[in-house]
Amino acid sequence: MTPPRLRFAPAPTGFLHLGSARTALFNWLQARHTGGELVLRIEDTNADLATPEYVENIFDSLRWLGIDWDGPAVRQSERADLYRQAVERLVADGSAYEDDGAVRFRVPDEGTTTWDDIIRGTVVFENANVEDFVIRRRNGTPTFFLANAVDDLDLGITQVVRGEDLLNVTPNVLMLREALGGGDPPSFAHLPLIVDEQRKKLSKRRHAVATEDYRQEGFLPEALANYLATLGWGPPDGVEIRPMTEIVELFDLADINKAPAAFDRKKLLHFNGEYMRRMRTATFIEQARPFLGGPVDEEIFAAIAPLVQERVKTLTEVWPHVDFLFGDEPTIDEASWRKVMGSDVAVALLDDAVEAFSMCPWEADVLHETMAGIGERHGLKLGVAQAPVRVAVTGRTVGPPLFESLALLGRDATLARLRAARVRL
Repeated sequence: MTPPRLRFAPAPTGFLHLGSARTALFNWLQARHTGGELVLRIEDTNADLATPEYVENIFDSLRWLGIDWDGPAVRQSERADLYRQAVERLVADGSAYEDDGAVRFRVPDEGTTTWDDIIRGTVVFENANVEDFVIRRRNGTPTFFLANAVDDLDLGITQVVRGEDLLNVTPNVLMLREALGGGDPPSFAHLPLIVDEQRKKLSKRRHAVATEDYRQEGFLPEALANYLATLGWGPPDGVEIRPMTEIVELFDLADINKAPAAFDRKKLLHFNGEYMRRMRTATFIEQARPFLGGPVDEEIFAAIAPLVQERVKTLTEVWPHVDFLFGDEPTIDEASWRKVMGSDVAVALLDDAVEAFSMCPWEADVLHETMAGIGERHGLKLGVAQAPVRVAVTGRTVGPPLFESLALLGRDATLARLRAARVRL
């Protein structure tokens, strides 16, 4: 079988939508799995929407996700002559006609337009239910239907993988191909839509839908791409988190589920956390550095990084876990303060910690044993007893292991923060 030639054409929305990213990924997976080619086509005939910044954002987002394409990107804005010639040909042979300055395609009154969809099965449209549609607007620009039909013919596209929201325009494109003498049409695979927990379509109004949003939030491209690959498709062995090379090997369009794919942010966070934990620590440090909120002591950050790496799920979570190590005072989270410091025992625990920590060797295991002893004297488990110390020193109830953190912070800074908390109480 001849390897397929596919194309991905992102919608001109100003950013790469998660749904478009998943479509691009599935096209890429199919091309790489079969040894085919992937053409990137930029639908930039509307200059108001497809600005140079938008186009560059598409390139950058795809590359960030690890999706490459074959040959230079095809820009529809540079193909106006092809579209004009196609319209003139269709008008000349009676397949299209002018209508108030626009040009419409003449849909046959009888028969059906049919294709075997790889995901949907046999799809049939009655031609009588399809209205004559515009192929050239009054301003002279081609519509989506014409540009798609002409481009796919000219570029030799043999397989089309796209969202099911475009299912109802497929008959238009197939009719145009036939009228233009296109021969055998490409095979089609219409992907299920991505929906939220309420089974509603992802929208910019209700959700973070731009790939760039997740990039800025500190998600790893490998994790996001891996997760997107599971939306509608799953590997036969059920192992979802795996290298992209394995996903390429296992991918099959025929295995895609036709039901809508639910986007689960918690599951994405789980994927991202797993990828973070599997990183080499040096790589984690480099990835985290752009997300740090201030200057750091590199030696201390390198020492705390492996402990933070085990606990965070996004790169934006790193700084709140370590910022207390790199400032004169911690940033107090008021909710954490109210939760922990509202009892008399907090005062006693801080007083005892100041006294004990002033004399004990400054090592993590010794600090751990010392705090455990303080807790026993108050009839408290270590987790409860150390909470006021953690909030006083780090400003929060969660973070890296406390006693390793204190060892890095140093005795003087630790005692100063404990005393400051005691004064506040």
